[in-house]
Amino acid sequence: MSALKQCMESLYYEVIPMKGYEAGLDHLNAGDKVGITCSPKQGIQYTLDTVAHIQPRGFQVTPHLAARQIKNRQHLADMVSFLTDQGVTSIFVPGGDVDVPMGDYDSSAAVLADLAEMDHPFTKIGVASYPEGHPAIPDDVLFDALKAKQGIATHMVTQMCFDMKALLKWLKTMRDAGITTPVWIGLPGVMDRMKLFKTSLRIGVGQSAKYARKQKGLAGMLLRSSTYKPDALLKELKPAMDDERMAVEGLYIFTFNQIDNTVQWSQEQLKRIK
Repeated sequence: MSALKQCMESLYYEVIPMKGYEAGLDHLNAGDKVGITCSPKQGIQYTLDTVAHIQPRGFQVTPHLAARQIKNRQHLADMVSFLTDQGVTSIFVPGGDVDVPMGDYDSSAAVLADLAEMDHPFTKIGVASYPEGHPAIPDDVLFDALKAKQGIATHMVTQMCFDMKALLKWLKTMRDAGITTPVWIGLPGVMDRMKLFKTSLRIGVGQSAKYARKQKGLAGMLLRSSTYKPDALLKELKPAMDDERMAVEGLYIFTFNQIDNTVQWSQEQLKRIK
């Protein structure tokens, strides 16, 4: 089986637990991978409640546990106990989007350090990575953080990106510098073009969105349809999937809860892959 086909058959669908999100889940099957986001507005408990609500459906659920929303070590231990009872074996630990930590943790590295000293069922522990940089964190600090998380994190997930050349250059740089943690590439799902670009600018991938607007081939495709599909990105990404040194483990899809469109797209792609 080709690396591309393997990735397309095991997509990770990110879900935002907000009104109407369950309708999107109806297009998935038991065993599919589902990531549940954690926002400052809803809070980490809402993410945990969502996990408990959808867990009976048989998905491989990965809750996002934002480090800056975790109060202290006991709060972390309580969440580990809860998720253990829920049968969850995969978590994603981003730093979180709150400016001031709500408790003792100011980074995902600090959470992972304490987690490493606890008994837990997690065979998959993901952390965030930023091929195009972070608006508030210098690149050298981002690199040091990834280096510190190696051996505890089982994989990293990249921010949503439209510029595969920039992403692949970053990935090669990371590998050359000794960051060997497998990576899940964050790609936008299928959705309305303008909504996607507005969202991209809002969440901090503006340079990538601007690149996508300037890229002639992609711009032409977008002009032919109001719906965005990540076909061009997938094509550019394929060589890295085939390169074992790059350790591309899978594709993480930012669906913005438009799961039906992305599922249909993935099925169309699978039919084309030989």
